Amino acid sequence: MGGLFHRWRHPTQCYVICAVTRSGSHLLADGLRATRNAGRPKRFFYEQMEEKYGQRYGLDPGLDYAGYVRGIIAAASTANAVFGFKLMVLDVERLVTKLRQTGEFGLSNAPEVDLLRLAFPRLRFILLSRRDKLRQAISHARALQTGIWKVGNGAPTGEAKFDPNRIEFCLESASIQERIWSEFFARNNVEPLRLTYEELCRDYKGTMKAVLEFLHIRLPRKMVISDPTTVRQTDAITAEWEERYRALGTQLPVS
Repeated sequence: MGGLFHRWRHPTQCYVICAVTRSGSHLLADGLRATRNAGRPKRFFYEQMEEKYGQRYGLDPGLDYAGYVRGIIAAASTANAVFGFKLMVLDVERLVTKLRQTGEFGLSNAPEVDLLRLAFPRLRFILLSRRDKLRQAISHARALQTGIWKVGNGAPTGEAKFDPNRIEFCLESASIQERIWSEFFARNNVEPLRLTYEELCRDYKGTMKAVLEFLHIRLPRKMVISDPTTVRQTDAITAEWEERYRALGTQLPVS
């Protein structure tokens, strides 16, 4: 819908959480969502989830992708006109390609960041990574085996067993993802807000305040940032696997 109504409904600000697997994106997104003033960030543009969100909001990403993007922004923005979403590395190229194919977000040869900013007004970028690469890989390896990516989301579909080859694969995967994000920001001359999982865990409320300041979001008076609701998955199994993997003497990537 065009005209004044469209401009009134259009969010004044968008942001994207650019994440690496098992870097705390659930923790960050859930915390922002809990403020009720920072959008409702989810992985709306993950191919396997678009149909789900399309059905929820009466949109058809297959027939009208531009309409899906605009519809998701309108539906998932908070009352203060803020929209947030998550992107993993594998989502980026596909999203840019889909935006380009619509012909509604700039010229067909426009740089990728220009397409993104036309689709998502005043887009700001948050890059989330993790310093402890081994624990990140262990978390990834366990999730691949159990199917549990967030505590409380369903029952395990498999049993987690120590597998150094799988852990090594996950270490390499994280390294590749970080490199791709680094190349994306360098290529597009973008400096994101850089956060780590460790910062979120060590000073959750302080880190959340820094994110809100970066996004220029002011919470209503008397509203405070609550304790995190997302449950950390680090436990005795993590510690055991870490000890066993280090005992193998395998060289770890530099944090």
